Amino acid sequence: MKKKSLLQGLAVLAVTIGLAACSSGNSSDKSSDSSTPSEQTLYQKIKKSGVIKIGTEGTYSPYSYHNDQDKLVGYDVEIAKAVAKKLGVKAEFVEAPWDSMLAAFDAGKSDVVFNQVGITDERKEKYSFSDPYTVSHAVLITNEDNKDIKSFEDLKGKNSAQSLTSNYATIAESYGATIVSTDGFSKSVELVISNRADATLNDDVTFYDYKKQKPDAPIKIVATSDEASQNAALVKKGNDDLVDAINKALKELKDEGKIKEISEKYFDKDISE
Repeated sequence: MKKKSLLQGLAVLAVTIGLAACSSGNSSDKSSDSSTPSEQTLYQKIKKSGVIKIGTEGTYSPYSYHNDQDKLVGYDVEIAKAVAKKLGVKAEFVEAPWDSMLAAFDAGKSDVVFNQVGITDERKEKYSFSDPYTVSHAVLITNEDNKDIKSFEDLKGKNSAQSLTSNYATIAESYGATIVSTDGFSKSVELVISNRADATLNDDVTFYDYKKQKPDAPIKIVATSDEASQNAALVKKGNDDLVDAINKALKELKDEGKIKEISEKYFDKDISE
């Protein structure tokens, strides 16, 4: 009986050891299966692909537009290319009208937006911004023959031609204007010239460049905001490493005098300060 009990005990012990070994092996396999590499950040993906996709309008002279050779050029375009070069990647532009451009950006079609995006509290709730690379002032623009609008307060009850999601549309609405939707500054000015809109708001630099290109355009500035607008690159929240990299690039470009050089090329002055 004792010999049989001993044999039974050894058998049980062998089974136990075998089960323990199997259990240990399965545990190890499960641990191995569950260990996945950490998810790459957007910046890491950009560095790996060697391309940064940049949202821009392509119709917003002198910031982002096509020249006579149909080449995409402009202040923002050159700033974006210079930043991409600093990051060690190629700049690939994704062009679309303002509202569509932001929708495409939200959908992940572009990684960043360089298109004179004004830094506002409302936008900061949804997006992250780089350090500003443009400083400007909002101006109120009317047809030269318009005698009714002399100040921002006079916008009440009037029509203002604006891109719907621009900060200028928000300003116009704050003064009681009704927004006439357009896809950019050129279209807005066309409506003002043809008297299909009473006014449009934009930055002073854009107005002066437009008049430089089209000196006979019958438009005028009737009011200028005291508050400066700061414009920067737009990045989705949660991508701090990309924002930091862009800021580092912008600082280096500023210290090297490159941003000033690009600015003076388009505006005959430094608009980054």
